[in-house]
Amino acid sequence: MDTTSLFNYFPDLTERQKEQYNQLKDLYLDWNSKINVISRKDMEHFYEHHVLHSLAIAKYFEMLPGQTVMDLGTGGGFPGIPLAIMFPQTEFYLIDGTGKKIKVVNAVKEAIGLENVVAEHKRAEEVKEKFDVITGRAVMTLPEIANLAGNRLRIRGDEEAGGIIYLKGGDLKEEFKALSRYWKHKQVAISKWFTEEYFMEKFVVQLF
Repeated sequence: MDTTSLFNYFPDLTERQKEQYNQLKDLYLDWNSKINVISRKDMEHFYEHHVLHSLAIAKYFEMLPGQTVMDLGTGGGFPGIPLAIMFPQTEFYLIDGTGKKIKVVNAVKEAIGLENVVAEHKRAEEVKEKFDVITGRAVMTLPEIANLAGNRLRIRGDEEAGGIIYLKGGDLKEEFKALSRYWKHKQVAISKWFTEEYFMEKFVVQLF
């Protein structure tokens, strides 16, 4: 997949946004040769497996101007960087426990001129602020992310306000069962928006 296919899914992008998405692969190729943030094999599928996958969240939920989003365990900046390009009026806070990965995130952010991103080497337990939305992808189970991030949400129990919006794959029945009864959840198949085979059995999950 190249950016042409990606842009077909998002026909309303500005020229500035297209330019930023176009810059990403070369930047990550360069940084990946120094600091391994994406598996070498996976770089062949960079736009599909990383950028478009991240943007499934944008198909599910529109981030609003002035909202704050924490991307928990962002790794090399996913889903945070693609979402920050998509929603330039929303404030993004990207954290990861590995300092080298945050170094890459900050370098990419500077290179493409993303002004709505702050990225820090930090664990979730150290974060005191509250956020409208918390994002992430497949780093931990749903009960784990709920326990870790729940008290960092500004509003709980309101689907339209945001909550935790997470990218997960496979059969999630047991994870949903293990959630505290105080959490409501929604699950939407990414194949609803994207036709590539990679997205079969992958979901956007919202906990609120």
